[in-house]
Amino acid sequence: MAKNVLVSDDAAFMRMMIKDILSKNGYNIAGEAENGAIAVEKYKELKPDLVLMDITMPEKDGIQALKDIKAADPNANVIMCSAMGQQAMVIEAIQAGAKDFIVKPFQADRVLEAVKKVIG
Repeated sequence: MAKNVLVSDDAAFMRMMIKDILSKNGYNIAGEAENGAIAVEKYKELKPDLVLMDITMPEKDGIQALKDIKAADPNANVIMCSAMGQQAMVIEAIQAGAKDFIVKPFQADRVLEAVKKVIG
């Protein structure tokens, strides 16, 4: 059965790129969110197998959204996405429970490697 993925990024273009990579490789896009607050709501509603979460977003950033999701579901699988030069935030995200991180601009093989590592 295809694994469900929630894609959270404030840039529609980035969401489209990730959705394209994943759907071409047999993953089901459960939903998408344009900020951290919506990501938390959608996670609770959709219960996806994985969340791909941008760190820098309006309303609620990815790290706070990650913490909220992990509080609601300690077994949640979240992979963080960040631009170059956000090492401190990446470390904070891993400490908060992120399973992996992907650096933008995305390389399709790196996205798939991270996703396979986390949810198979």
